[in-house]
This record gives sequence, C-alpha cells and structure tokens, in this order.
Amino acid sequence: MSRRPLLAVLLACLVAAPSAWGQGYPTKPIRVIVGYTAGGAVDVVARAVSQQMQGNLGQPIIVENRPGAGTNIALRALIDSPPDGHTLMLTANAIAANMSLYEPPPYDLARDVTPIAQVGRVPVVLAVSTASPHATLGALIAAAKANPKAVNYGSPGNGSTPHLAVELFERAAGVSLTHVPYKGGSQAITDVMGGHVQLVAVNALEVQPQVQAGKLRVLAVMTPARSVIFPEVPTVAEAGFPGFEAAVWYGFIGPAGLPAPIVTRLHAEVQRALASDEVKRRLAAAGGEVLPGSTEQFAALLNSERVRYERLIREAKIKPD
Repeated sequence: MSRRPLLAVLLACLVAAPSAWGQGYPTKPIRVIVGYTAGGAVDVVARAVSQQMQGNLGQPIIVENRPGAGTNIALRALIDSPPDGHTLMLTANAIAANMSLYEPPPYDLARDVTPIAQVGRVPVVLAVSTASPHATLGALIAAAKANPKAVNYGSPGNGSTPHLAVELFERAAGVSLTHVPYKGGSQAITDVMGGHVQLVAVNALEVQPQVQAGKLRVLAVMTPARSVIFPEVPTVAEAGFPGFEAAVWYGFIGPAGLPAPIVTRLHAEVQRALASDEVKRRLAAAGGEVLPGSTEQFAALLNSERVRYERLIREAKIKPD
C-alpha cells in the first residue's frame, strides 16, 4: 500500500475512534463517588438520580461514599480512575472552592475533571431557635449592625458551602458576624436549639425536622426562588438584597479525558432522569429542585463559582478545618 492511501486509512481510524469508544457503553457497573456521608443531601440526590439512570444505561449504578478532606479524598479517587465512564462523581460547591481553600491546590479543575451535567440545587438557609428574639432577617441584620460581631452563627465547618454563603451575605448586608465552625451541621443545629449559638447556616434538608417540630425558625433561604419545603420563608433577595444567591448545587463530573461520546450519553441520561416525576419528587423532598441544562452551562458554572470563591477566600482569609 502506498503511503497516501495508508495515511487516509489512519486518519479515518482516528476520526472513527471517539465514536467507537461510546459504542457498547457501559460494559460493567458504574460507580458514583460522593464526598459526603450517607443520608446527607448530596447522597440523597446521587441515589435518586442514579436509580433513575441505571435502567436506561443497562447497568447497576453503585453510590460510594468517600467523605473526608472537604471532598478532596473523593475527588482524588475520581481523578485517579480510568476515563472510561465507569467512575463518576456527584460533586457540589466544594469542588469550586477547594482550589483556593487548600494550599497547595489539590487539583486543577480545567486539567483534572470532565464536566458532564448539572443536576439541581438546594438552598442554604439561615435559621434561629424559635425562642430567639430575631423573628425576621431584618431584625437579625439590625442587631448585627448595632453590635458588630455580637451575633454568632454555626456552620458545618470552615470553608463549607454554608460558611462561604454567610461570608457572601455579610458583604451584601454590610454586617459582621462571628463564625463558630462545627464538624458537620447536626451539632451546630443542636447548639442553636440549646441557645449556645444564635444562628445556624446549613442546607434546607438538615433543618426541616426541627422546623416541623417547632424548634427552629428559618429566617431566609439563599436561592433566587423560595424553597419548596419552606414556601412561606422569603429569600435573601426578597428581604432587601436583589440578586443575592448562594445555593448548594450538584452536578456529575468524570475524570479528565472522558471521551465525548460517553459524555454525550451520560448527559442525555441525566437530563432524562431529571425530567422524571420521581426524581423531581425526591429532590423536592430534600428541599431542592432539578436544574437541567447543557454540559457547557455546567462547565461555565464550575468556572464562575471557582472565580467567586477564589476572591472570597482570599479577602476573608478563610482556612480549612
């Protein structure tokens, strides 16, 4: 064979290769890594969407909880996995913040991961004990302005999404609060109910049982729209800060080098799952909402959140626990 026909054959093989990578996928069970413990909001979302996807993919999807180091342990497991679509991760805001929060940066988003699809979001809420004198967000802001640093709040930890959300809120409202970091949201909630801390910032799902029991009062939600589980509670934007938003968002990512046909297939299956009534119901029960969209939109969100958190972490001098 002459060199010219041989070159044409090689080029044809290269063009066809990416499509071939997607044929027959998946060939074995898919692992979805979650960087949080079982039962939390991220775990609930991962299991709801994965259960809906596995029927169409024709393989079981196994959710694997790998908590620790602010989700960096889970992300390292993803980065080190083969880029064949059989290991994915349901990630949240921490992936955008950790590059600035940890030194040296534990990964490079642009280099180490492949965005696939955004899934949804759950609001961060600000809640107080029902015995608190602060019946509204306005009353809390007035108290904080009258006595800077006198109002304290608990969060799941330094650099956690709720902590960063309150830092953004402080800048928007022009107040200065005192942060009390905990190792998770449950103890922070307990201490607010006990009167040891005045305010708590956590995701909506975590406070729902205590609100229903009449022990906590939600002052505001930090999503653009009101929460489906707290429809009577105003957003921070409605409380006088238009455009404010600081939600917990979720999305699927894969390791770097994930072939485009596999990304396309997975994205399509995520969109199909998000359109199902069952996934909408389960996310609503967790206080969230589905957010379908393109892979490009999710990639843009990852980048914009990385930039926003980088500036916030630098200005507030935030360090991880």
